[in-house]
Amino acid sequence: MITPYSIAALIVAYLCGSIPTAVWIGQAFYGVDVREYGSGNAGATNTFRVLGKKAGIPVMLLDILKGWTATNLAFFIGVTTTGGVNSIPYTNYMLALGIAAVMGHLFPVFAGFRGGKGIATLFGMVLAIHLHAALLCVCMFIAMLLIFKYVSLGSICAGFTYLIGVAFVFPSNRSVVIYGMCMFLLILVTHQKNIERLLKGTESKVNLFKKKTA
Repeated sequence: MITPYSIAALIVAYLCGSIPTAVWIGQAFYGVDVREYGSGNAGATNTFRVLGKKAGIPVMLLDILKGWTATNLAFFIGVTTTGGVNSIPYTNYMLALGIAAVMGHLFPVFAGFRGGKGIATLFGMVLAIHLHAALLCVCMFIAMLLIFKYVSLGSICAGFTYLIGVAFVFPSNRSVVIYGMCMFLLILVTHQKNIERLLKGTESKVNLFKKKTA
């Protein structure tokens, strides 16, 4: 049901996702707009690449928090009108709000609509919706990162793992499965250039244990 509360929540979720943590932290503490360096994205991965772990870790955590917080706004608009937190309509509220936050991260109104790829915010969203599937994604991401050292490959594999998780490992309602399919397609679209570089063997690798040199 569309109500003034649900519309307001969607706007708040989008604005929450629009907070450009990578841009603001880079400019406030390093005098650097990360969008002008590296991959040109305002996300956690590019922050790690350009500014190192001291900036990348806070950006990543805050981006995850954006997705988690926005998705959980459903609690304030859906409990009394959807039959409780375990109902399908309530889950649909969560999905809509989480997607609004991801769109905010991709196209942030506070940063000229030039955002990141939304992986950390997506993870915050799936963390709120399905904890077990989210943890499965983390395991896959870490495994791919440690083995191949490609963040992009880890993100793509994690997205596919989430889809398999909600469809087969932890069977969920249809809305969550459809969202899993859309999320994986979104990851493929936003990582198109990364996929091309992976196929050419020119994608940048990361080493989380290497100290950033001046």
